[in-house]
Amino acid sequence: MEVILKQDVENLGYKDDQVKVKDGYARNFLIPQDIAVMATATNKKIHAENLKQRAFKLEKIKTQAETLCKALENVVVKIGAKAGESGKIYGSVNSIQIAEALKDQFNYEIDRKKIHIEGESIKELGSYKAKINLHKEIKAEISFEVIAE
Repeated sequence: MEVILKQDVENLGYKDDQVKVKDGYARNFLIPQDIAVMATATNKKIHAENLKQRAFKLEKIKTQAETLCKALENVVVKIGAKAGESGKIYGSVNSIQIAEALKDQFNYEIDRKKIHIEGESIKELGSYKAKINLHKEIKAEISFEVIAE
């Protein structure tokens, strides 16, 4: 069954994408949760008209995302954590701390849900990389250092 997504769904697609899913997934989850609508001829026409009207706004958002991506290219975020003598930190570093550090150090507000850390979790001091999904076509990669406080 083809559906039109009303919002981003991880591992499926982005808002306004037309995707093909299994019938049960569409009828039992996506449509009742108001995440998607069936891609009937009428809904496709309405969707096309909405996309035309939104094209200007989307271009502006994409331009802002590209600007932010260029600004984040050479940024190295420093995250302080309590650590033992062997270099292991107490707890772990996650996307929430990266988002807070970006806001505090560089004044960039990025939603924590858009930050993906490579690997499971960070439990040692050192340098790491994280990917930020700024737009469906634009992804930035930042470096961050976990340092002892």
